Amino acid sequence: MKLVVNARAAYAYTGGKPFDATLPCVVFVHGAVSDHSVWTLLARWFAHHGWGVLAVDLPGHMRSEGPALASIEEMADWTLAVLDAAGVEHAALVGQSMGSLVALEAAARAPQRATHLAMLGTCFPMPVPAALLELSLRDVNAAIERVIVYSFSTLAAKPSYPGPGFWLRGAARGLMRQVLAHQGNPALFHNDFAACDRYAGGSGAAARVRCASTLVLGARDQMTQPRAAVSLAKALDAAVHELSCGHFLMQESPDAVLRTLRRALQQVHTPAP
Repeated sequence: MKLVVNARAAYAYTGGKPFDATLPCVVFVHGAVSDHSVWTLLARWFAHHGWGVLAVDLPGHMRSEGPALASIEEMADWTLAVLDAAGVEHAALVGQSMGSLVALEAAARAPQRATHLAMLGTCFPMPVPAALLELSLRDVNAAIERVIVYSFSTLAAKPSYPGPGFWLRGAARGLMRQVLAHQGNPALFHNDFAACDRYAGGSGAAARVRCASTLVLGARDQMTQPRAAVSLAKALDAAVHELSCGHFLMQESPDAVLRTLRRALQQVHTPAP
């Protein structure tokens, strides 16, 4: 689905069905150096079970026009502007990693619009090692390799995503390289990870969220370790689910993530003013 957001072209995948703004809406926000495609299974399930789906490409990522936004706060404002452009008043906000911080900030900035907040592969604060940020400016492919190593807990999840014979690490590596190449911006890696590292507003944002919240964590996540999400979960009074996987939950445990989000969003309602 093509949109115009802040006078620039934007893209949201609608799960294989025409978007209907009268349906309950769920917005999916991807992580660093990624795009809407990581949400394919979830987007398609919700779109075919009574939801309007907007799985966005953030600015400067694949089909959404750049420049890339440099802060979580800017990305949150942009996400809310997507709702305006699509004619949506209320939506469940779902994000993974960097996208989870964007969803959190958006839910805090417009608490009357968020029906549910789901944060996957998350923690706050979300520090990024200085060595990785420096490496991304010097050798972005080496930085990608570093992230791939720490984002999966296994060499070959079974039955594998999206089916037997697919190479999880190779697919993730290929997507990151494609995202960097699509708009010719190798600095996007540094931009995204630096935005996570700089984000300091999570505690204040959590205090302003009014909707029910869910955290979905990888028990073997080495990028955002579950213990680093304890204070965030407490601040949000969130339901916490730990799955047997690493940081890239949707790829490594797709069915478990879908089951968890289906349950979490079953009782979504329009928030009180």
